[in-house]
Amino acid sequence: MIAQVADSYGFRGFLVLAIPETESNSLSVNALMTNYPAAFLKGYDSAGLINGSPVIQRLRRSTIPFTYDAHQLARRRADGKGDAAVCVFEQANMPRGLYLPVHDASGHRAAIAFGGDRPVVSNDELQELNLWAGVLYSKYTEVRDRDKRGAGSLSRREVECLRWAAAGKTTSEMAKILALSEYTVNHYLNRATRKLDSVNRVQTVAKAVRAGLIN
Repeated sequence: MIAQVADSYGFRGFLVLAIPETESNSLSVNALMTNYPAAFLKGYDSAGLINGSPVIQRLRRSTIPFTYDAHQLARRRADGKGDAAVCVFEQANMPRGLYLPVHDASGHRAAIAFGGDRPVVSNDELQELNLWAGVLYSKYTEVRDRDKRGAGSLSRREVECLRWAAAGKTTSEMAKILALSEYTVNHYLNRATRKLDSVNRVQTVAKAVRAGLIN
């Protein structure tokens, strides 16, 4: 649904970002959900851009939505990494966009970002997207909390199997690694699929990742 909203407003992608309360070395770790290119996240983290980011600093002190331009942000960096930041955003074709601060019922703060190369959004669009952000994040937290409840009932073996499945291992490979039969591995994975109310192994792994059970 978030991807559909991003597309309908002419953006290339979205990012649901947990706002780090202290210094963090990774954007990827704080990305709760995104369809930004993997190369963007890798390049951003490789350049060490999250520390000293004017965006993160602003999100920590304000709940007002705002637009961004990579070139303007680069001039506000005090760490000399402005050119590197522009390069990462330009290569992903996301030099402009916006950040919409949100929070859940427990007060945990986050932001939904939309990025692309479309013209800067109008004030009317910004207000519309800010309303959308509240709805979208509420839906995200509902799904996240439901996944966590299901994840809490998973056994150690079920989590182990999901972790190896996330690493791309086949049933046969997992059986050898865990010293189990293929039948037993499939049994654990099928139980995890039922507990997380999923339709297949891929969705089960995705829900386990979202619930924080596996990386």
